[in-house]
Amino acid sequence: MFSTVATLAMLWAAAFDPIPYEVAVAADPVVATSPDNANESGDALADLTPEQAALMARDPDWSARASLYHAGGGGATGNDSLGCRPIPMRTLATDPRVIPRRTRLFIRETVGMHLPDGTIHDGYWYASDTGGAIRGQRVDLYTGHGRGSMQPVMRFNQQRLTITNAGRFDGCPPAWNTASN
Repeated sequence: MFSTVATLAMLWAAAFDPIPYEVAVAADPVVATSPDNANESGDALADLTPEQAALMARDPDWSARASLYHAGGGGATGNDSLGCRPIPMRTLATDPRVIPRRTRLFIRETVGMHLPDGTIHDGYWYASDTGGAIRGQRVDLYTGHGRGSMQPVMRFNQQRLTITNAGRFDGCPPAWNTASN
């Protein structure tokens, strides 16, 4: 039988010591954590374009805490705030007062990241979405359909990323075959 003190201690722990998000995600069999060196591809970093190398060398314009969102789980539904279909691993939601929509962004931490289809991320993202919870120095990376799509960028969730302004874009964010052009 529990004493009153032990009972109060258990209630206190349950109410004020919630399980951290990272612990809950790590225990989830659907979301696998990517390897620590998944973006450390020497080949990808050696093959930087002159523009990418210049962006890597520049001081970042923003430092923002990242979160992730995907279609099919109460996250993305339909089009982004520009009326475009979100492009997995390209579309990014921002607070437009901090990072304006239609800004082409370069996130150096994502350069060389291995994607499920075998391609390597070039670091370019497109600010074409906004969100009610995205306020201030925060960005929300769109990963695709389903929780499993979050796997390549899971290690960036709730981490601070360095973001450089790589210019503006017109229309909708480009698909993968034209994004770096």
